[in-house]
Amino acid sequence: MEPEGDVATPALLDPEGLGFMCGIEVHQQLATGKLHSRQPGVLHDITIETLPVDWPKFSRRLRSARGEGGTVDVAARFESRRNRSFVYCQSPNSGLIELDEQPPLPHDIEALDISLTVSGMINAHPVPLLQTMRKTVVDGSNTSGFQRTTLVATNGVLETEGGPVGIDVLCLEEDSARKLDSELTPDGEIVTWNLDRLGIPLIEIATAPDVKNPDHAKQTSIALGRTLRDTRRVRRGLGSIRQDLNVSIMCGDRVEIKGCQDLEWIPKIIRCEMARQLHFYRLANQLRSTHGLPALSNDRRVESPSVQEEVSDILQLKLVDVSSAFESCESKRVKSGLESKSVMLALPLPGFNGLIGVKELDADGAQMPRLGRELAGAAKLAGVAGVYHSDELPAYGIEQDYVDATRKLLDGADAFVLCLAPQWQAELALESVLNRAKMAFERIAQEVRNVAIKKGSPEDGTTTPMRPLPGGARMYPETDIPPLTISNQHWQKVLQNLPMTQAERLERLREFDISADQVKQLCSRELDDHFVAHNKGLPSKAWATMLLENDGDVGLMALVLAAKEEGHVTREGMSVLIEEFTEQNPSMEQLSSKAEQLGIKPADAGDLMSIVEKVVAGRIDFVKERGMGALGPLMGVVMKECGGAADGKQVSALLREVIMRHS
Repeated sequence: MEPEGDVATPALLDPEGLGFMCGIEVHQQLATGKLHSRQPGVLHDITIETLPVDWPKFSRRLRSARGEGGTVDVAARFESRRNRSFVYCQSPNSGLIELDEQPPLPHDIEALDISLTVSGMINAHPVPLLQTMRKTVVDGSNTSGFQRTTLVATNGVLETEGGPVGIDVLCLEEDSARKLDSELTPDGEIVTWNLDRLGIPLIEIATAPDVKNPDHAKQTSIALGRTLRDTRRVRRGLGSIRQDLNVSIMCGDRVEIKGCQDLEWIPKIIRCEMARQLHFYRLANQLRSTHGLPALSNDRRVESPSVQEEVSDILQLKLVDVSSAFESCESKRVKSGLESKSVMLALPLPGFNGLIGVKELDADGAQMPRLGRELAGAAKLAGVAGVYHSDELPAYGIEQDYVDATRKLLDGADAFVLCLAPQWQAELALESVLNRAKMAFERIAQEVRNVAIKKGSPEDGTTTPMRPLPGGARMYPETDIPPLTISNQHWQKVLQNLPMTQAERLERLREFDISADQVKQLCSRELDDHFVAHNKGLPSKAWATMLLENDGDVGLMALVLAAKEEGHVTREGMSVLIEEFTEQNPSMEQLSSKAEQLGIKPADAGDLMSIVEKVVAGRIDFVKERGMGALGPLMGVVMKECGGAADGKQVSALLREVIMRHS
């Protein structure tokens, strides 16, 4: 039975009917030092424009190598062909280990403890022997050409709103360097990296494909994030946690989607991917039918006839330099490109006329899947800005005359792709385009894709190709870090000291006389432990308010609030005292003395009542006319008379008493 559904309405696609499968990978930075170097885990807020001139810089090129099994990983092979070199900026928290000039140290003990703690929280089972592995990475994000990762636990269960989700693995690994800039030169691409993030510990959790639908994927991501935050030992903030989605439908295949930072977008991203896979399954069979080739099965578990040989005969790498046909073209991009010694190369795609597609939007405003976008994405991986194709021309300043001239140079080819770039880069880009066009005859390619971003947020939920999906060939043992045994005694100790869950923390706070909003905020901002630890003898609501509205030494804030309750400082003077004694440990006597010195000690109750009586008596007609409406205006008068040395709450109570007496 052929899969049903309209790709123009992704929200209406039936996950169950399409054989939807989804698993989630989450990568969470830990609030510790670096995993294998003992350098501090400090991130420096810099860009390529603000990069300190005194930071040393090092240039490298990376090459793919055979793994332990004797094969080169497909993703590594792809990256090595991109003609890129790398510049590494050595931040103050990066040394010889980050530069791959010194062997790594054993695991950071705190990071290991956190990973075991999370394992216990999701009912996972630790592996008895921790063997660090090298994962080949040659995109420049790691100076060594590999990422160190350690399997910590397996076979866990995560409870979610939509039901339990299995946890396949939990790993402890190094984070990558941060990309600062990319520059295209005639000799290749130069990528600049900041080493401040390289080596910061990451917990990687991969779920089983138990996610039931796009909305359940969002629920699962929320549950994963909440579990990690419950440790109170992970980093917070933008970029500290990253979610990857593994998505497939029965007629498609597994695709890994990175860049899902905003959880609200996850359902839409998944639905767009379902529509994309459905579209390209149908396109594959349309192409096969056009060329008289056997149809592709609607079930990836059923082996379909191979058409690789036939497709290789249909699509060949026949690049034609058509620069001469564009010498008089007025397109600014074309004109400036040819003037800068770029060439316009053309790749014929026979039989693809009308199948490459033009931009259309679905019912939700996202770009509908089309082959042209995939071809452009393949070309961009070679570093070019994009390509032109025959289905969308004339456009972009390229008029029909130039389209006709190109077809003439291509012996009347019905479809073609153009690339304007330096010779070497145009050739690499169009080779990538050809390979992607060949894939159009097959099931959707297993690959890593990135969420399309515009102005820092997802553009519309669609994705672009990033690299082939890596395989097992990229993993091999790390020889510089000895294996680590996790004893049963160690594991039992971890289980006996698991942190409180979010639900337990909320329930604990509900025992105090604070509002529901304060309960929620104290937990979400991870202040609840401070609230409970220092709450004794303090008014709960006031203490909660103080924690939520102030930053700094919690112990000092609690002492200042106690001083206010004992009558040593006014409500308005508390912030003054906190500032005065920052990074100090004052006694109650010192607080009281400083408050008196600064004129923020409450006035004597008897003196205060006298001042209130005097103020009301002097404005008795106003009081009789306005009644309690006089309270607000008179508050300011009384506070001024007291020189600010009065508690606003006390003044209000006394004013209310006196006004009632006279009105």
